[in-house]
Amino acid sequence: MSASSIEKSGSIYTGQNQLVFRKPEVKDAVKIYALINACKPLAVNSVYSYLLLCKHFTDTCAVAEEEGEIIAFLSGYRLPSDPKVFFVWQVAVESRVRGGGIGKRMLCEVLQRTVCQDCQFIETTITRHNTASWHLFWALARDLEADCEEKVYFSNEHFGQANQEAEYLLRIGPFSINQEGG
Repeated sequence: MSASSIEKSGSIYTGQNQLVFRKPEVKDAVKIYALINACKPLAVNSVYSYLLLCKHFTDTCAVAEEEGEIIAFLSGYRLPSDPKVFFVWQVAVESRVRGGGIGKRMLCEVLQRTVCQDCQFIETTITRHNTASWHLFWALARDLEADCEEKVYFSNEHFGQANQEAEYLLRIGPFSINQEGG
């Protein structure tokens, strides 16, 4: 299946302005930090972590812009121990445009990049209460016509005193997507 067919089937953003999807740059890190801070229940990491993502992992991350403003961010990377797996760390979409398919479009944009050409699986962790993320990834699995498995990945005890909800690993695949120029 091609990512463009997924994008078209799942894209319902009704804003009047054109969206631009691109790789993040270091200058975007502070804006990304602010976006994630506004996107509850996402965990906010340090500005430094977003600087590193924008510098070291720019090929596997994406931003969506509307009129030059960042309205969405996706971070991810290929697993060092299994490069066929693309791990999605965070997907943040500004509240006023949620539900418009922007998260799925960012995922497809990254998966089409040459750096992800061997990826056959997506993994992510999600807390039980993050219903938006569950819906996004279940919809993606459906569109990719891929299996979807879940299991506890980090229990409450793993987080120690942080009083953090358990994180469930969601694994989608195998799948195949046409790459850039393909």
